[in-house]
Amino acid sequence: MLKRVPVKHIYAALVCLFVTSSYAAETPKTVTDSCATVSNDATGINAEKIAATKLVEVSPKIQLNKFASGFVKKYLKENSNGLVKIKERSNPYFKTIDEVFTRYEIPVELKYLAVIESKLNTKALSHVGARGAWQLMPSTAKTLGLVVKGKYDERTNNYKSTVAAAKYLKTLYDDLGDWLLVIAAYNSGPGYVYKAIKKAGSHDFWRLQYFLPKETRNHVKRFISVHYYFEGEGSETTLTKAEWIKYRKEMTAFTARQPEAKEGTPVVTNVVVIAELKK
Repeated sequence: MLKRVPVKHIYAALVCLFVTSSYAAETPKTVTDSCATVSNDATGINAEKIAATKLVEVSPKIQLNKFASGFVKKYLKENSNGLVKIKERSNPYFKTIDEVFTRYEIPVELKYLAVIESKLNTKALSHVGARGAWQLMPSTAKTLGLVVKGKYDERTNNYKSTVAAAKYLKTLYDDLGDWLLVIAAYNSGPGYVYKAIKKAGSHDFWRLQYFLPKETRNHVKRFISVHYYFEGEGSETTLTKAEWIKYRKEMTAFTARQPEAKEGTPVVTNVVVIAELKK
């Protein structure tokens, strides 16, 4: 029969662990000596082993918005085979996009917009006349400096069309200040987004999405889905402006709690301690 460990001894072990982690740098001998009384025989727990374990605080994670989670799961399940094929041939396209977007100081993760626009097909042509990997309309392309004349169409040029797309995305962000709204505007045009903002009385995509065309709100969710497929997590481009600000504050607070990290000293958290005690 296993020996029952008194609760007071468990508590004592925890106290010693936290004290050891917090003050060992200042008074290592005193703390070690005071905790020596919590022996293996009394608690069944190896206090020295626990104290030596690297216990770290987990940094905040970008959360998938609840209004997108169901769509993302369904989309990835239904389109997994197609996404695998796109990923297999994506490197040369993404290499160009990364270079251009970095130069224009916009998030490189926006490259996944080209995946849902055209599946990275530089020759793609929609029924309304949008063409190329970025599916630019003729008038928009010309405004952005591309030549669209007869059979000569620079929308099919991967590099030149990516530069045009970067300019357009940057302009939209300067006006809207929110990447989800930018992605929506890229699909429907900024006019629909401004109308949705006015009707909803909010700049939050999740509040105004139903004032947008169904194709546009699903376009944004498809982008988020593809982003999660390639990255395994979200980024600034999958969050509203308010969500991004909240996340940045959480990261700032987390970083401020890690002064020891620069010296390589682990940070203790209750969760990890309890997990270690249960072993």
